[in-house]
Amino acid sequence: MNGAAKNVSGKFPDYGMFQLTALVSLRMLIGWHFLYEGVAKLSNPYWTSAGYLQESQGWFSEQFISLANNPGALAVADNLNQWGLLLIGLALLLGVFTRTAAVAGVVALALYYLAVPPFPGMEYAMPAEGSHLNVNKILIELAALLVILGYPTAHRIGLDRLLFRKRYAETA
Repeated sequence: MNGAAKNVSGKFPDYGMFQLTALVSLRMLIGWHFLYEGVAKLSNPYWTSAGYLQESQGWFSEQFISLANNPGALAVADNLNQWGLLLIGLALLLGVFTRTAAVAGVVALALYYLAVPPFPGMEYAMPAEGSHLNVNKILIELAALLVILGYPTAHRIGLDRLLFRKRYAETA
């Protein structure tokens, strides 16, 4: 037994203290990163995703470049990006609607990864930070969010415990 036994109902696992602490810490660190990125983008009146999208290479580069070249679509993408990052970050930090936030975070990170993939032979104007062949920090954070999605903690430590108390009480 690894310490994460299913509870009687089978809905939520009972984590050991180390497991719970590690998973909540991971959720909160990812939440902080998303929140910080959202606030940084919102507080910079000149920020736009145009440069990032115009550098796109790979499978969907035509769609990303087309998005960057359409001012209306780019404005929508920029707002979704800024507010999405902020809201995903807040939700993960506070442990509220964490499943929705984790899924939204996975989708956002997958789009970032697909827009500028770290594949061998692709060169970008800005050097890639922490890119090792096909793996970069975006892919690692995406995988960590999948762990958060697969091993929920907000029912124990987070606002989801208060918001969905009755549902969680029935499964306990």
